[in-house]
Amino acid sequence: MKIGIASLIAGYVLSQFYRAFLAVLAPALEADIGATPEDLAFASGLWFLIFAGFQIPVGAALDRVGPRMTATVLLAIGGAGGAVLFAMAQSPLHISLAMALIGIGCSPVLMASYFIFARVYSPAVFATLAGMTIGIGSLGNIFSAAPMAWAVGLFGWRETVMGIAALTLLVALIIWVTVKDPEKVVSTAKGSVLTLLAMPALWPIFIMMLVNYAPSAGLRGLWVAPYARDVFAADVGTIGTVTLIMGLAMIAGNFAYGPMDRIFGTRKWVIFAGNALGAVACLALYAMPDRGLWVSVALLALVGFAGASFPMLVAHAKAFFPAHLTGRGVTLINLFGVGGVGLFQFVTRPIYATSADSAQTAAEPYAALFLFAGLALIVGLAVYLLSQDRTD
Repeated sequence: MKIGIASLIAGYVLSQFYRAFLAVLAPALEADIGATPEDLAFASGLWFLIFAGFQIPVGAALDRVGPRMTATVLLAIGGAGGAVLFAMAQSPLHISLAMALIGIGCSPVLMASYFIFARVYSPAVFATLAGMTIGIGSLGNIFSAAPMAWAVGLFGWRETVMGIAALTLLVALIIWVTVKDPEKVVSTAKGSVLTLLAMPALWPIFIMMLVNYAPSAGLRGLWVAPYARDVFAADVGTIGTVTLIMGLAMIAGNFAYGPMDRIFGTRKWVIFAGNALGAVACLALYAMPDRGLWVSVALLALVGFAGASFPMLVAHAKAFFPAHLTGRGVTLINLFGVGGVGLFQFVTRPIYATSADSAQTAAEPYAALFLFAGLALIVGLAVYLLSQDRTD
């Protein structure tokens, strides 16, 4: 089972890579096929929304056929196939279609791990294991930064993405060989996603999940690169460093959150405090978007660190799930988390464009994005105050 988990984490490394690599590819895609930041915002948002939408069938598949087949088939066909399409793209439309297909391919890998954790391991360590998985998987964020920029400079962006497609197919095959499905839960109780949606205790958690991951993933995955370039005249190497620092902060946050429910005896207030810190960082970026590159990098790193409460929110919600709906439950909560990032990307596109039309400085459109991110977190926190704290 440990080898199988390792292979699923490798798949999640690829998932993290694919959701963030557009930031580094942006200059090459604009020069080669005319893809603007708005085009890439649409493609990135599509990845997240397709990924989120597929959580419903993935949840049913995890409960019915298990994580082995679910992860292997989707990652091989969607992930590797989408990457091949990306490498062959001739227009921004092709990039969007490729990102949608990659989103399908990446949709099961994290939840397959969480499904196994929920079925095989003690509930008390779920948050720690979940945080560890995202922490290690977030190496994909690192690979999509400076190493990706180096590979693109050495081999070209098409060749680099084609190589990643081959690696994705290899990981899918390793998952097929190494993952073992947990024993199925035998239950006479019936239920579906609608059963979970009808539980009032889950809705404050869903709303918090909708906004908690969006600022860190949305800014890191798309807006950090043009922000550094337009406001601070950063070159490709500096952009790689900036995205690397934010990625490392996100990894550190996942490991830091993991054991906090056992240390403090609460999940609700750990999540609340962390996201409140993230909101403060977003509003500080809004207030001083052009104070200095490294001031902004420090605040972006804080956004990334504080926004890593995703696994803790999954653990909070899982405490309310019936055992026979575990697969549907973890994927439903993931739908809100990843779907929130997709919505963030779609909404920030017109926010940026509208602000840019009337901006007096290069920083103003990005300040508008930071303000939106901070306000979204504040709204989520207000709703989350109504949640019921629960630990295992």
